Amino acid sequence: MKLWESLWQEYSARVSYARIYQQMITAAGGSVKNDHIAFRSLRTTVDRPQGQVNLGIDYLEPIVKFLGYEAAGEYDFPETHLYARHYRHPQQEELDLPKLFISELIVDELPEEVAQLIHKTVSSIQYEGNFALPLPIGNEDGGLGFQKVFTRPWHPPQHSLVEEVNKVTQYGAWVLLHGYAVNHFTGYVNRQNTEKYPDIDTTVRGLTDLGVPMKAEIEGNIACGLRQTATQAVTEMVTVLNDSTDTEIQIPWTYAYYEIAQRYMVEVESGKQVLFDAFLRSNAQQLFEMTETRGSHLSTRSN
Repeated sequence: MKLWESLWQEYSARVSYARIYQQMITAAGGSVKNDHIAFRSLRTTVDRPQGQVNLGIDYLEPIVKFLGYEAAGEYDFPETHLYARHYRHPQQEELDLPKLFISELIVDELPEEVAQLIHKTVSSIQYEGNFALPLPIGNEDGGLGFQKVFTRPWHPPQHSLVEEVNKVTQYGAWVLLHGYAVNHFTGYVNRQNTEKYPDIDTTVRGLTDLGVPMKAEIEGNIACGLRQTATQAVTEMVTVLNDSTDTEIQIPWTYAYYEIAQRYMVEVESGKQVLFDAFLRSNAQQLFEMTETRGSHLSTRSN
């Protein structure tokens, strides 16, 4: 779909490790396919002239359903106040489409003062209902018409506010800074089609040899049907507001990592095996933590 292609171009321009992976696999005569794309959001509501708007999964779900995707699984992460759903397209294999993994922070479960800081920021959302459906799409899948949704739709947050939120929820601070930008793409090892990198282990070694900093462990196991790991997250300069002058300044903050996943056959009933097509809660929790930023020690730069 044009939307995923456009988001990949934007994401890979920002995440150098994704480009290195792409170059490594194609240089070995293989192909690059993405297992899934992940997005983050905030389950909280804001008042707009059109009525209340939920900024969580409900904000993005109309788009993914319009593109033909269907919810296929849900996951709870009570220790970090997160909830997620994954989506698959009925023609996923036929059209070679990635799955989608959309998570949300349940803001009302946070300490009241932190929830108020988050709500203060997102209340400035520039929401015009411009992706209300149906709408004229301009191409075969509506992709380019939706691309502007996958940005940060509210004003830059205050510097101290981000630091305070980050002490309680690094996920929340990340969304305040990056909004609905892609959190990560995921290289699909099963579709690499190269003898040089036949599995996730050789792929990780190849990336490490090229100087890509990787997560220390590969999560999951063959019996569970899924093994995943990721590069470290890249750091970008992001825009926040100076607390004293209310002017825009730049501070470094983590943006995104590139994940790699390999899927395996699992037995669903006696004598019948299928390729595992869902996600493992424990793996996902580990990967959520890849964007942790210790913000208080980071330097700032004026625009």
